[in-house]
Amino acid sequence: MRRVTRPLVAALLVVGLAGADWRRFRGNDSLGVSPETGLPTRFSEKENVAWKVPLPGTGPSGPIVVGGRVFVTAASGPHQERLHVLAFDARTGRRLWERQFWATGHTIVNPFGGVAIPTPASDGRRVFAFYSSNDLACLDLDGNLLWFRGLAYERPLTRNDVGMASSPLLVDDLVVVQMENQGASWAAGIDAATGETRWTLDREPAANWTSPTLLRTADPPGHLVLLQSKSRLSAHDPRDGREVFCYQAGCSTISSNAVAGDVIYLPSGGLCALRYDPARKALDELWREQRLQPENASPVVHEGRVYVTKSAGVLACAEAASGKVLWQLRLRGPIWATPALAGGHLYVVNHDGLVQVVRLDGQGALVGTGQIDKGILASPAVADRAIYFRSNQHLWKIASP
Repeated sequence: MRRVTRPLVAALLVVGLAGADWRRFRGNDSLGVSPETGLPTRFSEKENVAWKVPLPGTGPSGPIVVGGRVFVTAASGPHQERLHVLAFDARTGRRLWERQFWATGHTIVNPFGGVAIPTPASDGRRVFAFYSSNDLACLDLDGNLLWFRGLAYERPLTRNDVGMASSPLLVDDLVVVQMENQGASWAAGIDAATGETRWTLDREPAANWTSPTLLRTADPPGHLVLLQSKSRLSAHDPRDGREVFCYQAGCSTISSNAVAGDVIYLPSGGLCALRYDPARKALDELWREQRLQPENASPVVHEGRVYVTKSAGVLACAEAASGKVLWQLRLRGPIWATPALAGGHLYVVNHDGLVQVVRLDGQGALVGTGQIDKGILASPAVADRAIYFRSNQHLWKIASP
């Protein structure tokens, strides 16, 4: 069932994405790619660590970088009921501000999860911090609270015993959040300016950790919001949540899809490539390759290549047009975090905090490593010739002097 409410205010002016920023999960295009160059390929405590700062709580959420500031979320307390949002100066690592809130929803988690799992998102003026307790906070870049929503109040049966991980998505003047679990599953479009619910969608009652993505459309110009779940991939009009098309297939509930142009790379029976046909409002399957099953990390797409990491530590590279596997490289696992690509290198961090830097030309080659804290689930962020890693203990900035 779909419920639509009127917005209180007119749409906001769209703030363009700065090339040097990393504003959401997997970067500005949700492809895990940055145009930055000159990043170091190896580091240690004494080499290429610009700064390392402690965090007040745990969380697998990734950092984002906006306008020279690094934002990260965390959760603390016996049941991770204390929610944190922090901002740091990207140049010096100095803490600029911290805001704390009490969780209003369920905070049950397993040892590999947490409450601060979703990566925050920003439109360049505001930061939207989402938690697996179904709490959503909107702050300006100086830390002033603009609004706060305890979404579990609306549907108290929304809960996930292993912690939901879906990161928020910004489209036009809307924040899209996906709350799928064993109980009351739903998605919502929230007015970015006011926090008012614009629309809601009932979703499949099954645990799901994937995040919404965007498919750009030419006719009419705009976007469709893609929601991935256990048995289907659906596309929705962001204005009212209306379903435009649906692809019925078993999909991963951990690895999110990646959209490059009009092609969706969907973790489904391995990895499949789907092209959107706007005339038919349907998807055509281009190829499917079982050897490219992403498992935990989401695929990275760049310059005609798709990169997939398996939990055990195998990195595979394939042609984006055909799915043909070009090469595979054995790395050290387990790998949970989605890698980041910059300057012709893929930065892959495993759960033990070992960062493995792979040069992507030829057959791929491991060219450097670095060690950070153990227990890494968060995907890194790349901005301003630096790469940022987050552990349960620290936030790291890696950059050449």
